[in-house]
Amino acid sequence: MKKIFIAGLATETNTFSPIPTGLASFEETFLSREATRETPNLFSAPLHVWRRRAEERGWQVVESLAAFAQPAGLTIGPVYEAFRAEILADLRKAMPVDIVLLSMHGAMIAQGCDDCEGDLMAHIRELVGTEAVIGLEIDPHNHLTPLMLESADLIVCYKEYPHTDSPDRAEELFTLAADTADGKIRPVMRDYDCRMMGSYQTPKEPMRGFVDAMIAREGSGGILSLSLAHGFPWGDHPLVGTRMLAIADGDADLAAATAREFGEKLWSIREGLRSDFPSIDAALDRASASNGSPVVLADYADNAGGGAPSDATFVLQEVLRRGLKDIVLGLFWDPGVVRMCQEAGEGAVMPIRLGGKVGPMSGDPVDITVTVRKAARNLSQPMGETLMPMGNVVWLEADGVHLVVNDLRTQTFHPEAFTQLGIDLEAMRIVVVKSSQHFYAGFAPIAAEVIHMATPGAIAPDFAAIPFTRRKGDYWPKVENPFA
Repeated sequence: MKKIFIAGLATETNTFSPIPTGLASFEETFLSREATRETPNLFSAPLHVWRRRAEERGWQVVESLAAFAQPAGLTIGPVYEAFRAEILADLRKAMPVDIVLLSMHGAMIAQGCDDCEGDLMAHIRELVGTEAVIGLEIDPHNHLTPLMLESADLIVCYKEYPHTDSPDRAEELFTLAADTADGKIRPVMRDYDCRMMGSYQTPKEPMRGFVDAMIAREGSGGILSLSLAHGFPWGDHPLVGTRMLAIADGDADLAAATAREFGEKLWSIREGLRSDFPSIDAALDRASASNGSPVVLADYADNAGGGAPSDATFVLQEVLRRGLKDIVLGLFWDPGVVRMCQEAGEGAVMPIRLGGKVGPMSGDPVDITVTVRKAARNLSQPMGETLMPMGNVVWLEADGVHLVVNDLRTQTFHPEAFTQLGIDLEAMRIVVVKSSQHFYAGFAPIAAEVIHMATPGAIAPDFAAIPFTRRKGDYWPKVENPFA
């Protein structure tokens, strides 16, 4: 009977964010020693899959820590080290093990450690030796490093953006790891530097065809798995950028050639991947002139899922200046406003100062008088097959401008973030979501049109202007031909 060890540790580090990622950030997002007994979220869902698949085979499962934090600034060094120590202590007690499977992000940077994923796996490899199989499932917005590739036998990224396929990739990784442990395959990984930086939205062409081509190639001609590491542009890391990863069965040359082939395929479609988003003014003009409703506007740069504060007011200020009505905006992260409105109660009319609190990336606070339409506690919203917590939430209205404010910093994933409060989205002309892309799967089916806005803020989509200090400028679109 085989023994499998499973654990998770994930956050995405925006090195330009002033919000520290400490213990409280993990505790309020997800921190568990029994993740498979709790409702799955994006990063814990793989552990559910791995336990089920292992138990179906009669294998012994040892489950360790699962800790996930909303993206923000650097993880506090002692917090990462304590989590690492706990996972390693659990693994040491479980030894010997046949397989170790980890759910991580791939862009976690702690004080004193630029590569938390590689560092943790290197420590695990030192413990388990060369006989055990180490598999890693990560978000595509990762920094794919040599230490990660050296320490793991298998690395699989989500293929979809929005990340609706976390459980699917967990199934894939388990199968590959089990086949490796059984001696059926001998995985070899190689990667290719695409020298690109961008936001690759997979529901639309040309990325849809690229992802479909990856899937079609897997399982044939000796190729076991293909992953595109999109990279996380707002992590100032020497290797930040897009890399193509191929896993071949025992053939390093095939893996390298296939990684290069798909990397060059991505390069060939780069013009279709330029982020040419309209400004706030242009997007509001377009939405106001639309014959259909609701038009969904994405406040791209204030996405908590990229480390932004989610309290930026740039769009709201323009909405108020224009006197727009039948518009809803959210999720605003403002715990103080939530507390005040819950204390006042539903139906209360009160002045508030909303947003603009974290720093210049948040804009100026907005003073506005609102009616508390709804106050609710401990809400969640769907993300694919998983649920993501929202915390306590209030629905406020100011003369046809509807605001959804919460006290747990998170992006807007799904229409239920609004509708479970009683907001009728069909009655809204415009819906403004604080998200870059994860909203798309839920909102596109109800939208007359979806428009991504080039808003100012913490993760503004100008990839040529990100102020890197540790990464060379040899990437597209900063230069037109970084291969020259």
